[in-house]
Amino acid sequence: MKVLVLGPGGREHAIVRALLADPFVREVHAAPGNAGIAEDVPTHDIDASDPAAVTGLARHLGVGLVVIGPEAPLAAGIADALLDEGIPVFGPTRAAAQLEASKAFAKQVMAAAGVPTAMARVAATDEEAGEALCTFGAPYVVKDDGLAAGKGVVVTDDLDEARAHASACFAAGGTVVIEEYLDGPEVSLFVLSDGRTVVPLAPAQDFKRIHDGDQGPNTGGMGAYSPLEWVPATLVEEVISRVAQPVIDEMAHRGTPFAGVLYVGLALTSRGMRVIEFNARFGDPETQAVLARLATPLGGVLLAAAKGTLDQIDQLNWSPQTAVAVVLASENYPDTPVTGRRIRGLKKAGKVDGATVLHAGTALRDGKVVSAGGRVLAVVGLGDSLEDARSTAYEGLSLIELQGGQFRTDIALKASRAEVTVSGPAAATT
Repeated sequence: MKVLVLGPGGREHAIVRALLADPFVREVHAAPGNAGIAEDVPTHDIDASDPAAVTGLARHLGVGLVVIGPEAPLAAGIADALLDEGIPVFGPTRAAAQLEASKAFAKQVMAAAGVPTAMARVAATDEEAGEALCTFGAPYVVKDDGLAAGKGVVVTDDLDEARAHASACFAAGGTVVIEEYLDGPEVSLFVLSDGRTVVPLAPAQDFKRIHDGDQGPNTGGMGAYSPLEWVPATLVEEVISRVAQPVIDEMAHRGTPFAGVLYVGLALTSRGMRVIEFNARFGDPETQAVLARLATPLGGVLLAAAKGTLDQIDQLNWSPQTAVAVVLASENYPDTPVTGRRIRGLKKAGKVDGATVLHAGTALRDGKVVSAGGRVLAVVGLGDSLEDARSTAYEGLSLIELQGGQFRTDIALKASRAEVTVSGPAAATT
């Protein structure tokens, strides 16, 4: 099978690496890719959100599967265009991708499917936002209703800051979803779907804030780890029965079947499990950690999801090791990142036993790798314990040089110290 992976980031580099390890995949291409992906597979400089460009490239290459990485091509209807051409695609249609593209739509689907989630209101004016904020109280949770690359959420005790974020969204022509605050640790779970059958991957936890101790503004994610030893033993089963399968069934009932990966963001609150949000694609950087442990060849699984045959695959196999991914970001991220700076030490980091360097915002300039985005790369460490995996990831990262580069030093630290706990009903099955 020949596969085309769409996207420029770390998630796509992790997918490419996993596909290259699949004996049933004979060739992998990427568009547009990045400097790291270009070292592994042929890349094609096209707009991944342009239906004509993508379908044209897929036909030219004669691929048997297209894997859509980021959210923008999904919202642009790339899956629809490929399906119209009879090309198998892993990724939902534009209508199904509304689960991510509109948080208000996702709330409607969750309500119809009986999914446990935070109470919420949609606001389109400053007055409506003010009423909702007063109703729910602090901490205030304000979400941009559209796509925001993981950075459209403000969680704050400052009412003025919450109001300002809502006003900025209104000024940009959007609406906001204002929710009650959910306490407890967060969990990310990827669930593959072919429109009917669902297959879960291993849970992970990511770290959104830019600074140690979960301080500073939200980012697209500064690191992740998997598996999670502290989660309830029946969590995945509960997510499938109470969240994933009902949502997939509801989408099919609406005439918009969801085929692809449903990212379920969860909070294990003192009142039980609650869904924070859905994404319609693999999350970044959780994908880097989760796929590092997947022993089952990835290509066949994604093809089964694209062709509606997930019910025919064998149970997924996982490495017993732990994976920790630590992100290196550019100076001034998540605001306006400083780019174009030389990155050194990549080969040294890649030679650390158990470490893998996955590129995200990188490019080649005069034959040298430079930063080209906010999140530049991730170093993934594999180890027999969480402590070993952390040590390997940070050892690799210490060998990489980027002027002004920033990273968190506490990825998975609390979990390694057994300081992550679940209370209330969610803890009953730990």
